[in-house]
Amino acid sequence: MEWKHNAYIISDDPALIEPAVVHDFLRTSYWAADRDLETVIQSIENSLCFGIYLDGRQVGFARVITDGCTTAFIADVIIDPAHRGQGLGKKMVSAIQAHPRVPDSVQVLKTKDAHGLYEQFGFVRGEFMFRKT
Repeated sequence: MEWKHNAYIISDDPALIEPAVVHDFLRTSYWAADRDLETVIQSIENSLCFGIYLDGRQVGFARVITDGCTTAFIADVIIDPAHRGQGLGKKMVSAIQAHPRVPDSVQVLKTKDAHGLYEQFGFVRGEFMFRKT
């Protein structure tokens, strides 16, 4: 599937994901700074992944760990700092929630600093944020 946001494209096409770029993004995060490239590759291969692209260059990433019918754990949502502040995080979460493989019944995530973003989508603040319909 593909979504557009201004000049950006959000896609779930696994062939477009650039593991080395994702690894570089995650090395700047508080939650995955020590994750090695092989682990990043395995996590991509075993998850439903979303990339954000501008002119063919990857500028954002997120992945969903899901059984496809009851529960989804949203992880590794990250936007290149040069592209933040343009609504890409919101568009990414919207795309994730619109995806047919992401169940609407229970969605879970964990964040230290983005509660406000996820609360806009019905998540409840806590150590883990839940969205249950």
